[in-house]
Amino acid sequence: MKRRDFVKKTTLSSLATLIGAEIVYGSNLLEGYNLVVLQDPDPFKMFNKNKEMIVLNDKPWNIEAQAHLLDDKITPNSAMFIRNNGLIPEAIDAKKWTLTIDGESVVRQKTYTLEELKSKFEHHTYQLTLECGGNGRSEFNPPAKGNQWTVGAVHCATWTGVRLRDVLEDAGIKNNAVYIGYHSADQHLSGDPKKEPISRGAPMVKSLQDETLLAFKMNGKEIPLAHGYPLRLVAGGWPASVSGKWINRISIRNIIHDGTKMTGTAYRVPCEPVAPGEKVKDEDMCIIESMPVKSLITYPKSGAVLNDGTSLNIRGHAWAGELEVSKMEYSIDFGATWRECPIEKPANRLAWQHFSASIDFPKKGYYEVWAKATDTQGVAQPMLLPGWNPKGYLNNACHRIAIKVT
Repeated sequence: MKRRDFVKKTTLSSLATLIGAEIVYGSNLLEGYNLVVLQDPDPFKMFNKNKEMIVLNDKPWNIEAQAHLLDDKITPNSAMFIRNNGLIPEAIDAKKWTLTIDGESVVRQKTYTLEELKSKFEHHTYQLTLECGGNGRSEFNPPAKGNQWTVGAVHCATWTGVRLRDVLEDAGIKNNAVYIGYHSADQHLSGDPKKEPISRGAPMVKSLQDETLLAFKMNGKEIPLAHGYPLRLVAGGWPASVSGKWINRISIRNIIHDGTKMTGTAYRVPCEPVAPGEKVKDEDMCIIESMPVKSLITYPKSGAVLNDGTSLNIRGHAWAGELEVSKMEYSIDFGATWRECPIEKPANRLAWQHFSASIDFPKKGYYEVWAKATDTQGVAQPMLLPGWNPKGYLNNACHRIAIKVT
């Protein structure tokens, strides 16, 4: 019989350290056995996500939807993308959760419990569009580093909370205030408690908008852990990185916030257009603010087959950062001609808008349906990839689905 190889004491000690507990019968472990606790978790069960979601990364978790999963007018948790920079905090006790307002430009530093925030300030509910700045990165050429998002890093849920403005004004805002910066409870991937995975923020003008919330509910229920429970900053229309999760401190700054992923090239694009592949100095990069006009066909799923002589009903959403979408069009001839279709008004400012159309095809064959939105300033989506940038941000090219008529 072959000699059985057991785990060595040094390996067993390392495994116990990793798990954080003694492996009681560790002497019985065979070499090569993978402990259940260390096996890959199922993110679809863990985060209550649709199994058609696409996992781009698990350290940290980054998961995107496919276009057809985003068909609901109000995005459910099951189809909401996850974009993390660090490790999701564990063992959260909402009863002990606090939010501190500090910084160079606060009149008096104040700390609020979650219950104080809920009881002291008026509650507001808005439907708000959040889109990752890197949504669409996979189409850039030369390729940009980072998660290769396709089209599914966007959602538009309803958020309930208190206005950030009300809380900041309660603490007092000095006249020299320029920016806010948020700080959160997530842990750096290195495990170093002195490092923040991300600490971004927004100018005061954005921070003081009616729709900028410190939210504690999503779609009428407690915010899921992966989306910021128990307290999240939500600033619709700007890169979702501005909407920090697990918020426990906000600093009112007298400078542009200089936290993690606020400097260098993070969430910045060249201030002036550059050639593909060109190196850009940090000082020539500008912070992304309002997101560009964009749209998404959510029905039918790309690859649909249609019987000849049958009309195709399409629907989807469109959004334009701080602006509204004023016109929606579709094309079935690769952008040679466009037809306008109805688009609804948003539920509130910074919510996406819904469009629909009935399309007839002239004959059997392969088609692509392209969607193009135009904002209230007359800026339309480009038919193909917009200008290149080193980080692969702000791809707002027309969304396209494949249709076969038989």
